[in-house]
Amino acid sequence: MTNKLLMGLATAVVALAAALFGGVLVRPSAAPVDALAASKSVEDFQAGFGLNASTTSLVAGLQAALASNDQDEHSWMLLGLAYQQRARETGDPSFYTQSDGALHRALALDSKDSLAWSGLGSLALSRHRFAEALQLGRRAHALSPTTARNYGVIGDAEIELGRYGAAFHDFDTMNRLQPSLSSYARVSYGRELIGRTAGAVRAMKLAVDAATDATEPTAWTHVQLGKLYFGHGRLGAAVREFRLADATFPNYANALDALAVAVAAQGRVRQAAAIERRAVALIPLPQYVATLGDLYAAEGRHVLARREYALIGAIERLLRANGVRVDLEIALFDVDHGIRLRHALELARIGQSERPSIDGDDVLAWALARNGSCREAVAYSNRALRLGTQDALKFFHRGMIERCLGNDIAAGSWFRRALALNPHFSILWSPVAARYAA
Repeated sequence: MTNKLLMGLATAVVALAAALFGGVLVRPSAAPVDALAASKSVEDFQAGFGLNASTTSLVAGLQAALASNDQDEHSWMLLGLAYQQRARETGDPSFYTQSDGALHRALALDSKDSLAWSGLGSLALSRHRFAEALQLGRRAHALSPTTARNYGVIGDAEIELGRYGAAFHDFDTMNRLQPSLSSYARVSYGRELIGRTAGAVRAMKLAVDAATDATEPTAWTHVQLGKLYFGHGRLGAAVREFRLADATFPNYANALDALAVAVAAQGRVRQAAAIERRAVALIPLPQYVATLGDLYAAEGRHVLARREYALIGAIERLLRANGVRVDLEIALFDVDHGIRLRHALELARIGQSERPSIDGDDVLAWALARNGSCREAVAYSNRALRLGTQDALKFFHRGMIERCLGNDIAAGSWFRRALALNPHFSILWSPVAARYAA
C-alpha cells in the first residue's frame, strides 16, 4: 500500500470519525416532542412486548382485532412490525413473508404511513436487500424527516452498501433526534468499524441502560457488548455478558450461540457443543449449525460435523424461499470448509456486488485466495481493512493472502496481529494462525 493511499485513508477515517462522534461524546439531547408524538419508536414498540408478556400474545391480539375490523391501518402496521420481532426471536423466516403482507395491507389503507414504509425498510434489511432498504428508508424519511427510526434504516443500508460517511452522519442525526437503544447501538457499531473499541463499549453500555424493561432488546444489547469484549480477547467479560443475556431472556439462541463460542475459547469444547446444540434446537440458523459442526470437528467427531454441515443447504433454501439473500454467508461457509470453491467464488462476487461493504470485500478476498487468485485478493483485502477495523479474522485472511503470494514475513506479521487481538478468533482458523505465526 503506497504512502499516498495511506494518507488518503487516514483523511477519510478522520472525516468519518467526525461525522460519527458529533452527537455522542456530548450530553445526549432530548428527542423533539413532535417527533415522539408523531410516531411509535422501535424501543417503545419492543417495550410494549415486555408489558404485554410476549410478542406471541401481542400478535394474537392484533390478529383478533383485525378479524373484527380489517380496515384498521394502524393495527396492520403494528402487526407487520410484530411479525419482524417474532422472526428476530424465533429465527423463522416465514414471519418475514407475513410481515411483508401486513405492511402492504397497511399501506393500501394509508400510503403515507411513514412507519409502515420504514417497517418495509427494516424488513428489506433483514432480507439482506440493502439497496431496496435504502430506497424504502428514504421514502419514510421524506414523509417524516424528524422520525429517528428512519435515519436508522437509511444508515444501516448505507453501512452494507459501503457508504460509511453517510451512514455515520445518519446515525449521529438519529442519536440527536432520539437517544435510545437503537441509536446508541448503531453508534457503537460505527465506532467499532473505525477501530475505536473503547468508545464502542461505552456506547453499547448506554444501549444496555436504555433497554429498560424490554427483555429481548436488553438481552440483545448484552450479547453485542459481550461480542465486543470477545473480539478483543476478554473472555471472562464476554462470558459474563452472554450469560446475563440468557438470564434476561431465557433460552435466547443469540446468547447461547455466542456463549458456546466463548466457552470453546476457554478450552471447554464439549460443553460448548452442548450449548450450541441448544441454540440450534431453538433456531436452526446457518451460522449456528455451522458453528456446531465446527465444534464437533474440533472434538474429532467428524461424522456428527458432516451431518450438521449437510443441513446448511436445506436452511439456505428455506431462507431464499422467504426472500432472504444469503449469497455472502453461504460463500463464506463454503470457502471456509473447502466446498465447491469455484461456485463459492461466484457467490462471493454476487454477494459483494450487492453488499460492497468491508465484510463483502473480505469474503470476496478470502474466496479469491482460496481459489488461488491471490493478487486480485490483495485489492479486496485492502478495501476490507480500509476503515481501520480491529477484526482478527480479517487480519488472518490477509495473512493467508500474503502467504499465498510467498510473502512469509508479511504473512507472519498479520497472523501475530490477529492472535494478539484475539487468540481464539475462530474455531477453525485460530490454530492455523498459531501454527503459521511461529
